[in-house]
Amino acid sequence: MNIWKNRDWKPMLLNKLPKPFNNDNFLYEIKFDGIRAILFVSSKEIHIMSRNNEDLTKYFPELENIKKLVKENTIFDGELVSFEKNSPNFKNVMKRIRLKNTEKIKNEAKNNPIIFICFDILYKNKDLRELPLTERKKYLNKFPDTDEFVKTKYIEKDGIKLFKEIKKLKLEGIVAKNKSGLYHINKRTDDFIKIKNIQIDDFYIGGYEEKKNDIISLALGEYINDLFIFVGKTSINKKKLIYKDVIKSKKSKNYFSNFQEDINFIKPIIKCRIEYLERTSNNRLRHPKFKDL
Repeated sequence: MNIWKNRDWKPMLLNKLPKPFNNDNFLYEIKFDGIRAILFVSSKEIHIMSRNNEDLTKYFPELENIKKLVKENTIFDGELVSFEKNSPNFKNVMKRIRLKNTEKIKNEAKNNPIIFICFDILYKNKDLRELPLTERKKYLNKFPDTDEFVKTKYIEKDGIKLFKEIKKLKLEGIVAKNKSGLYHINKRTDDFIKIKNIQIDDFYIGGYEEKKNDIISLALGEYINDLFIFVGKTSINKKKLIYKDVIKSKKSKNYFSNFQEDINFIKPIIKCRIEYLERTSNNRLRHPKFKDL
């Protein structure tokens, strides 16, 4: 398969562990809170694709300059990140892809530029997926850092030390990567392992309950073995962009297999990002907090 010409594929995904570890066979990088993206770049074009193969190119015009870095067809893997006061701000990235107006997108690109943080390279005039990670890193390190394009730094062996540091900085977590690991598209693999400082995952909204002062409580769920499982509730107010989407949703049957409270049920097609400490023994989210706009 020619991954430059045939772009109908998704990036390799990460498995996760609850605690950091030390292993001489792994290197360790900071995990930045942004949107995963694959960049297809030549001297004449740049296409920015999401992990779900959606074209995001029009939302990030400030990344056009990355074309100047390449002389051959190149595919980068990385994260679209916004920084505010030296810390990643996921909200700014999400805000960008919700914009419809071209002028507003250009203004945001100028005033709140996004940086592509690159951690892997899959193609440089030839397929690099069968090379071990350390060899792919050698290819990647030949590219200079710029205002728009920054390569991830990593340490070897001591993942526990790095994790302690990111906890102090209140960053999202770290990623442990097998040095000899190959790159497997359309797969989740133990060669990439994320360890989060706080847990952040996407869940579907299966219903809501109206509270006082324009606040609604969202009933959250996830699919497990084809069953829609309730995992907890979190509240949002009308300032959140997703609020209107939920309120305007057509009422439906209860899709939850383990939740029977009297609320407004909706078809679970709206996703939101939730931050939480951990899961309880019965799979409930502990201290869930809405993390989207």
